[in-house]
Amino acid sequence: MATFPEGCALLFGGGGGIGSGITRVLAGGGSDVAIAYRSNETRASAVAEAAIGMGHKATIHAADVTDEASVTDAVTSAIAMHGRVHTVVWAAGPLVNQRYLAETPMAEWRHAFEVEVHGFLRVVQAVIPHMRAAGGGSFVTLGSAGHEQWPTRDGLSVAVKAANEQLVSGLAREEGRYRIRANSVLVGVIEAGQLHELQRQGQIDQRWVDNTHRMLCLKRFGTAEEIGHACLFFASNEAAYVTGQRISVSGGFGI
Repeated sequence: MATFPEGCALLFGGGGGIGSGITRVLAGGGSDVAIAYRSNETRASAVAEAAIGMGHKATIHAADVTDEASVTDAVTSAIAMHGRVHTVVWAAGPLVNQRYLAETPMAEWRHAFEVEVHGFLRVVQAVIPHMRAAGGGSFVTLGSAGHEQWPTRDGLSVAVKAANEQLVSGLAREEGRYRIRANSVLVGVIEAGQLHELQRQGQIDQRWVDNTHRMLCLKRFGTAEEIGHACLFFASNEAAYVTGQRISVSGGFGI
């Protein structure tokens, strides 16, 4: 069991393919959880019930991260129900269509930044006053293993998440005086939501899978829970002196 400050981890995207695995690991590791979801209340409720079954308090909160008022309401609700948010895990994001940069529609590009970058900053601005008043807290974002080596046609993920990597560095630098930490987990190919949907749509085929395996030191794809274990460390008291850092959970991609 890890140890945590009082309160909950608030997970944006906590009911998604990877997010649900992170939620389970955090609850299993000893933290109460608040799951912020955009539209799939049924899935978020099921993840919350699983966390409750592990002996921890779990709540769900509707939040459209493109809307400031909606974000504020979700954060306020989580604080009211748990007393404190000790960690925000940022796992929200749209489906990442696999496109060459030269062929990426500008509307799709803008939407990706609106959700992942502007959405994350909205959450940060809503939570920081609370964390300062509470004596600290932490942010954990999901970045991309593609920051280490550019994966062709994955710009809608890598370029967008690279902006959040800089926000993480800025938060670590600016908010450390308030005992607020910020770190990121670089995500490789994970056997969960996005991968399965892209395979279903035919954007990822067996040739892509075989070529990707050749680029990995560990010849398999990861699990959502393996991302969760890295998030758990960053969120826990055991990482109280760790900020502005990132860990790649990617099977050795880029080495």
